[in-house]
Amino acid sequence: MTQLNGKRVAFVATDGFEDSELTSPWQAVTDAGAHAVLVAPETGSIEGKNGHTQRVDAVTTEVEASEFDALVLPGGVVNADHLRMDEGAVAFTRAFFAQHKPVAAICHAAWTLIEADVVGGRTLTSYPSLKTDLRNAGATWVDEEVVVDEGLVTSRTPEDLPAFNAKLVEEIAEGRHSAQTA
Repeated sequence: MTQLNGKRVAFVATDGFEDSELTSPWQAVTDAGAHAVLVAPETGSIEGKNGHTQRVDAVTTEVEASEFDALVLPGGVVNADHLRMDEGAVAFTRAFFAQHKPVAAICHAAWTLIEADVVGGRTLTSYPSLKTDLRNAGATWVDEEVVVDEGLVTSRTPEDLPAFNAKLVEEIAEGRHSAQTA
């Protein structure tokens, strides 16, 4: 597959990410021809909750959404909790919506979307424990393996990764969505 040739995809994560929710979408977009870039709050490397270590390519405060075609937010409770408290990660996430670019979030990553104030009026899914948080932020929460709402791709758990990855690649290939707004 080469449907994403020339596309740059930012993955924002920090320590405690759900390993497969970083590695599986990363593989999906690179297999489709995209260049994946790991963006984190600090330089060095990050470690997943199950031990996967990955080198950080860029820091959240030193990159711009304009440099990328799409954003992926892997889950993991610790990862998502730290990212939603990182002003650089939140601003970077919000900028993708302002630029109408595809964004994909799985599991607890929806916390970052809530903090970026981009879920109001949107339909999405997440790990079930975030249902009330998302509804309180103005979203419609549904229990489905993957939900696509105008360029926003969401899924619940690692079991949903095949569907999540397929829709992620599809939305990146489609490009900007005018209704994807901050």
